[in-house]
Parts: sequence; C-alpha cells; structure tokens
Amino acid sequence: MVGLPRLWPTNQRPGGLPSLADLCSSRKLRLWLPVAATCLVLLSISNRYDALSTIRSGWPETGKGVNDDGLTPSNGASVDWSRFAYTQYVTNSHYLCNSVMLFERLQHVGSRADRVLMYPRHMFDPNASEGDLGADGFLVKKARDEYGAHLVPIHVQRRDTADSTWEASFTKLLAFNQTQYDRVLSLDSDSTVMQNMDELFLLPPCPVDEKKILSSQLLLVEPSKDEFARVMAQVDQAGSNDYDMEIINQLYLDSALVLPRRPYDLLSREFRRQPDDHSGYLGTDREEWDPVGVFNEAKFIHISDWPLPKPWIPPREHQWQENQPECHQRHGQESCAEREIRYGFYSDFMERRKRICGTTQW
Repeated sequence: MVGLPRLWPTNQRPGGLPSLADLCSSRKLRLWLPVAATCLVLLSISNRYDALSTIRSGWPETGKGVNDDGLTPSNGASVDWSRFAYTQYVTNSHYLCNSVMLFERLQHVGSRADRVLMYPRHMFDPNASEGDLGADGFLVKKARDEYGAHLVPIHVQRRDTADSTWEASFTKLLAFNQTQYDRVLSLDSDSTVMQNMDELFLLPPCPVDEKKILSSQLLLVEPSKDEFARVMAQVDQAGSNDYDMEIINQLYLDSALVLPRRPYDLLSREFRRQPDDHSGYLGTDREEWDPVGVFNEAKFIHISDWPLPKPWIPPREHQWQENQPECHQRHGQESCAEREIRYGFYSDFMERRKRICGTTQW
C-alpha cells in the first residue's frame, strides 16, 4: 500500500497549491459480456455493492486453481497465468510514462498475469543502441526489461472528434485483438493499482444484469478476431461526439453484467463529495462514510477530478484551492482526511513519475 503524504493536524485546514518539494518528497464489475467469443468486464457509473457477494477481494496466495470451465477459482489445480494479461495502450509520451508507472505498481502488488504494452511503432527500435533510443525508447525498454512487459507495436487509432483530448482513445479497443491471450484487462493509465486484482481474470460467465451506463477505465476482454472486427466497424461509424466509452455502450449495454465500483473503481473526485453523498460508491445509504477505510480497501484508484487537469499537468493555484475537498466535523473534531487523501493521490503520482520516468514536469 502506498503511504500518504504528511498529514495535517485535524484542526488545521491546509490551503494553497502544494509546492514542488512537497510533491516530490511525498508518498503516498462485475461486468461479464458473453458476446460470441468475447467476454467483457466494465465498470458502471451507478453501482450496487451487494452485487459483489460472489466475488472475493482476492484469492489465497497458495492453492489457487480453476474448475472444469477453466475460470472459476477452486482448490487444487494451479492457474496458468500466462493465459491472462494486463494491457496498456500508449498514444504519446505522457501516456507511455503512465503505463510504465502502472506496470511498476502491478509488479509491486505481486500480480502474476502477463503485461502487454501497445505502443506507437516509432517510439522504439529494438535494434537501436542504448544511446540512440531517446526518452520514449528508454521507457519502452524499461517496461520490457524491468517490469516484464510484452511489446506490441501498433498504429494509434485516431478519429476527428469534438474534443481532441480523446481523439486517440479508440486505441484502447485494440485490446480486443490481443488473441494470444484468453482474457486481457485494460486499465486507464491515469490511475494507481493499490492491491492485487488478478481475481478478475477468473470471473465465471454471468447472466445479464439490469441496464446501466458503462464506463471503460477497467475493461476485461476475451479477445476475438470476429469481435475485434465488430468493434472496429462501430468505430468507423462513430460520430464526432463518440469516444471509446460510447462504442462500448453502443455494443454491449444490453449484454453485460456490471462489476461494482467498490473496490475496483475509486475515483479521486469521490473525496470531494459531502459525507452523506457517497451511496453511489458505497452501494448503500446505511453505511457511514469512512474516507480512510475506503482508501485502504480500494484496489484501483482512477485520478479523475474535473475541472482539474490530468494529474501530470499542473493546475492553476485557484483551480486547486477552489476544488479542495472540504473538512468536516467527526467525533467532535474537525477532520481534513478527504483533503489529505486526495492530495496524496497527486503527490504520490508525481513522486512516482519522477522516480520511474525521470520527469519533473511539476
């Protein structure tokens, strides 16, 4: 578990934008899609925590196995983890760094599945000498040599869209074409893996659940050439306001079972909500909001904090101050736990970015 940065006294409200020194010294679905030969696990924007009752938070470290269907965990037989992979797609240098950071976290939490890096072909020449690699080539090589990533050169999938921020997001859908694996798990790279999530690869097929709006920051796919062709055909028909998430909803909204966000999709902006406004994440309005407990149980944290920019882009001071989580009264004392935890997401992200990628953008 990544540690939090320095904590302020509970009776003191921190203010202002963290300094560079603070940032660099701090530490911080069930969705099953039985479509043809493709299975897809996504996250929902709405959520019921009690739907997780049949999914354990993690399998024991020994005695892992599968039943006759090859997927359901059981005692006895071993799991062939080479059948599964975490995938990252890269569209530019920023996302390359993020992907290498995620591979470092997967290694840290002891994930046993393969790791696949889909990167633009021009970023890395496997025949180049060490001195000729350049910054991007160095990171691609680091992903391969230090974190065991399998390299897959690609052409970035771009379309003219209303928001250029997401014009290359269709590249994520290349996960459907990684047919060398039985299942692949695609993770958005502006995120942090907090605990091992290998159990998601072992989910059994599930019946269709109620309709929901699907998001795609965590995507479990059973690759298939036929299904990949179907996805790409939908991309070709996409409108200017359609992105990867719209494609997923258009194809799979009626045929997917939703995995609860808790503990697999904690958004950083959850900590800006009022204490009585967390039932969407908690899955119930009867549970008291405990920010530290929620942070400690989370397996995957997505840094999504609109209107703040992406975590590697420094916000303006007024943006940071205006969007700070509030402090609240707890047990007769003022607590700024939400503010401290949310600050920890950013400071930890930048510390790891500096340590792993050598960048000091902030």
